[in-house]
Amino acid sequence: MEASAELAHVQDVWNKMRPRSAIYRVLLNDIEIVSASNGAMKARLLVLPVHLNSKGTLHGTVSACLTDWAGGLAIASTGLASTGVSTDIHTTFVSTAKEGDWLEVEGRAVRVGGTLAYTTIEIRKDTGAVVATGSHTKYVKQ
Repeated sequence: MEASAELAHVQDVWNKMRPRSAIYRVLLNDIEIVSASNGAMKARLLVLPVHLNSKGTLHGTVSACLTDWAGGLAIASTGLASTGVSTDIHTTFVSTAKEGDWLEVEGRAVRVGGTLAYTTIEIRKDTGAVVATGSHTKYVKQ
């Protein structure tokens, strides 16, 4: 199956972002973007030891990082080459995950205007259980 133009664009934006962000290289090095359409993207990540807190479960920082990352790439899926600058970000921790769990990350651009873009994010285990939800507002004026 041929990849969509949106998926190719999102992957291109990600490939340009990755080398410029140490935190993305550490936490999201193995993330796989699986689909994208106008205003939405989906990815999956295997939970590894680097993602765990001292109790052996998913560290909240990973969920917050995924909220930031998926929000930006949802914006990119609308065709923008730049994902903007964060102005507001929220992550709500609903449950957790452990090493070996697969996370599914879905980012949606609710509105992309001339100045601000608003996104929502959901992080689930591949079982469907919600791990975290998020919202992310970015300044996107070029």
